[in-house]
Amino acid sequence: MSNFIKFKTILVTGALLGASAQVAAQESASSLSELLDLVAEDRVAESEEYRQRLTEFEQNANRQEEILDTTNDRIVEQENLQTQLSDQFEQNEITINDKREILRDRRGDLNELFGTLQGVAGDFLSTFENSLISAQYPGRSEAVEGFIEKAGSTIAQLEIAEMEQFWFYMHQELTESAQVVSYNGQVALPNGDTVSQAVTRIGAFNSVSDGQYLSYTGDIGHLQVLPRQPDSGFLGSARDLEAASDGFVKVGIDPTGGVGGQVLANLVNFPTVEEQVRNNSGIIGFIIIGVGIVGILIAFLRLLILTLVSLKVRAQLRTENLSKKNPLGRVLLVGESNPDVDTETLELKLGEAILQETPSLESMLTLIKMIATIAPLGGLLGTVTGMIEVFQQITVYGAGDPTIMAGGISQALMTTVLGIVVAIPTIFMHTVVKSRADNITHILEQQATGMIALKAEREAKAQG
Repeated sequence: MSNFIKFKTILVTGALLGASAQVAAQESASSLSELLDLVAEDRVAESEEYRQRLTEFEQNANRQEEILDTTNDRIVEQENLQTQLSDQFEQNEITINDKREILRDRRGDLNELFGTLQGVAGDFLSTFENSLISAQYPGRSEAVEGFIEKAGSTIAQLEIAEMEQFWFYMHQELTESAQVVSYNGQVALPNGDTVSQAVTRIGAFNSVSDGQYLSYTGDIGHLQVLPRQPDSGFLGSARDLEAASDGFVKVGIDPTGGVGGQVLANLVNFPTVEEQVRNNSGIIGFIIIGVGIVGILIAFLRLLILTLVSLKVRAQLRTENLSKKNPLGRVLLVGESNPDVDTETLELKLGEAILQETPSLESMLTLIKMIATIAPLGGLLGTVTGMIEVFQQITVYGAGDPTIMAGGISQALMTTVLGIVVAIPTIFMHTVVKSRADNITHILEQQATGMIALKAEREAKAQG
């Protein structure tokens, strides 16, 4: 029975496999036929697209031939027009030259007048551009430039009103340069803001506003506050001038005025001693400054200590009570504590006591002297390194531009100055401190010698 079931199962399985294979074969045949149909359809479509592209290309070729013919016709037309315009341009040049000759002949002596006016206006233009008066009356420079251009033109004609206007500008410059006036103007502050405020103009020399001096250049077109102002005394005088309504007020001015040397601007922009030291010292310069400060502080400290010691020693000289709080008292106590020793022994003990006090009195003197010696040597080192930098710059850039070498030369000179500046007060302080220590030591030796002499005198009397 079990064998029959197995056999039946095998038959069913075989039948199912056969049916599946038949279905798969049918599906494969159907797919291949469809593929062939798709290939045929693509071929037909590609042939149609090819024919369409070929037709478009032939049409474009014919159209390009038409465009080329049209372009050639236009080139010929433009060449003919260029020939006509060239002939007309030459005729116009001849006509213009003839008209200019007629105008020059009719002007006659006016040509010389216009040439003179052009030269004078050119000379005054630089004055008008940077004049403080132009800050109060803007637009003068542009008008003068137009006047110069028209005076030099061979076509335009100067009118009497224009010449009178130029004469007015010159007369205005002359008149206003002798007046002190106040007006409202645009002033650029150091932070970049531009405000409208009261301005007091001192002729053509200087302008002040809110107690500060101003500068003016025609390229900027408005007044500017000087980034660095003069001393407080000049600023106070400027405020007094702004507050005054009449009379005479003492105020500082730039004698070169708003045009020319700009002495005031150059003076206030000149670097201060602090800026020169900060910008030109270099590392060696700052080391010299630091060492010098240390030396001066030590010297003042030692001077203060020795002054207090000297006061205590002099106070000890005026009293019989010996104290251990001062060098003289300690030295004399050595003699008082050894009354029975002989003179030679006492002399040795007092000498020893003085030698014990000497190091504390001469403390730091060697360091101060060493700083006074090192400072100029550091300046010499800075000089050498600065000159080496200068020679390197000459090697790279040449010697044509002295500003390139200015940095090395400034460092060389500044370190030398700093070394000397540090050495002079340090040597002076060392001398003062050494003298104070020597005075105290001299008092100690003097009192010790007096005690020995007194001891020897007593011994001599006792033996006699």
